[in-house]
Amino acid sequence: MSLKGEKTKQGIKEKACQLFVEKGFKEVTMKDICELTGLSRGGLYRHYESTGQIFLEIVNSFSDRQRKEVLAKIHRHIPATTILEELLSKYASEMIDFETSLSLAIYEFYSNPSISKEDNSVKKQYEISKSTWIELINYGIGTKEFHPVNPESVFNVAIFAYQGVRMYSRLMKMDNEIPIQIMNEIKRLLLPEEVSYEK
Repeated sequence: MSLKGEKTKQGIKEKACQLFVEKGFKEVTMKDICELTGLSRGGLYRHYESTGQIFLEIVNSFSDRQRKEVLAKIHRHIPATTILEELLSKYASEMIDFETSLSLAIYEFYSNPSISKEDNSVKKQYEISKSTWIELINYGIGTKEFHPVNPESVFNVAIFAYQGVRMYSRLMKMDNEIPIQIMNEIKRLLLPEEVSYEK
């Protein structure tokens, strides 16, 4: 695909993401995306066949990007505690930012009976995120920065707390202390006691 075509696709995904955040998945139509992007129906369909195809590309890009960023930092031998702090800080900010949350759209998309359970992208993204966290935690254990823990257990605590708060933040006002408390508990699982935590 040409550079212009890639730029157009990126613009489509950025505008469509705004709609999915605002309206969920079910309420967004290709017509909505045409109106927001300024593309004709033919122009849009040249790149995407459906809102589902656009949505999948958006969702798939998140975990892929996080994995690349974390692995690049590990490769550069950045301290595991630094990588963890950056990752948890990002998670904490996103937890209460319901205005950019795709949690509702993700739930609507994957609760649709027509979505193939054999090709469940949410499961794939869960596995990508899990492998990223496991590599980070094992890296930290190897450098003696982290306690010798079960990496998968720590990941599950982090990811399900994160997604739970993101979903609840769409339904009720979330106390800013909640993400900090959760992130501090994850740090306590991994870091020595002398490491200070956010108050």
